[in-house]
Amino acid sequence: MNVPTWLWLATIGGLIAIVLVDLFVVDHNPHAVTIREATRWVLFYMGLAVLFGLGVWYFAGGVYAGEFFAGYITEYSLSVDNLFIFLIIMSAFAVPAEHQHRVLLVGIVIALIMRGIFIAIGAAAISAFSWVFYLFAVILVVTAVNLVRQGTEHDDEYTEPRALGLVRKVVPVTDGFHGPKSFVRVDGRLMATPMLMVMLAIGFTDLLFALDSIPAIFGLTQEAYLVFTANAFALMGLRQLYFLLGGLLAKLVYLSYGLAIILAFIGVKLVLHALHENTLPFINGGEPVPVPEIGIAVSLSVIVGVLVITTIASLIKVRRDPDAVHSTPISSPVAEHDDQQAPPPAPERTVDRADEPDNARR
Repeated sequence: MNVPTWLWLATIGGLIAIVLVDLFVVDHNPHAVTIREATRWVLFYMGLAVLFGLGVWYFAGGVYAGEFFAGYITEYSLSVDNLFIFLIIMSAFAVPAEHQHRVLLVGIVIALIMRGIFIAIGAAAISAFSWVFYLFAVILVVTAVNLVRQGTEHDDEYTEPRALGLVRKVVPVTDGFHGPKSFVRVDGRLMATPMLMVMLAIGFTDLLFALDSIPAIFGLTQEAYLVFTANAFALMGLRQLYFLLGGLLAKLVYLSYGLAIILAFIGVKLVLHALHENTLPFINGGEPVPVPEIGIAVSLSVIVGVLVITTIASLIKVRRDPDAVHSTPISSPVAEHDDQQAPPPAPERTVDRADEPDNARR
């Protein structure tokens, strides 16, 4: 797939334009995101991803389009499991509901920039060393085993990334939020606010998730452009999915098992591909091994099938056993209705002079 420089620049420019528009909307009217609003935005970003995939199909062919859709669905599904951590981070920092959208937007932009660096490094490594596929396969299998061990349990404790601790040592942080501001001056001293820290926490935490999600998508396509755009569309729609799922996230009790199956499947696919491209001297004398490879159509079918079965099984389990829902102190981050507002303040009580005690009148 030959991607000219102008197309890279146009794609990045388009993503920046979407972020700026979204940021303008958020800053223009900060508010708690409603379920209806979140649904509209999720459908909007999914629609953009579908249109992009159809564009890839038209200009580059069905194989590359299938790789994009497989990568996009995989990245999106892996990100859903990460939303639980985002909920914990929001709760740990006590982020006001009206500022959560901005936090996620900026945090995910930070994550996308760092993922872009990871993708560039990964693409360069793959083009130079075919054995990198073996390394990626090991990472995915280990991650799959960890997900199976995790099972239906989630850690409700938030552990601050070390990078964030280093930031705290360099930049003083205020005790409370100052609206949407990331920096304020207190007694003439420039200080960061918890708003900046929670944005960085989202970005740094997602970077840890990228250590297994990036190898996963490279197992589906080696085209850096498709890897980047699939990640971009998944991350851009992720923050809206955060508001849409809310309490529903806790009902996906079997999601970890489903993701483990997907990662293990892609790990096997990577091993087969690595054997097919083998250059290691201690394997078949450094010659490629004639093994069958898993096509993108099969990969896409397995990924979608596993996610559908996992979701249905989770909902059936929760319906039969309500106690199976993940126990978490985190409440839903959305307002239930578009017209939901804070209750009006109680009217001030007026006291009639005739009702006052005698000593008060005196």
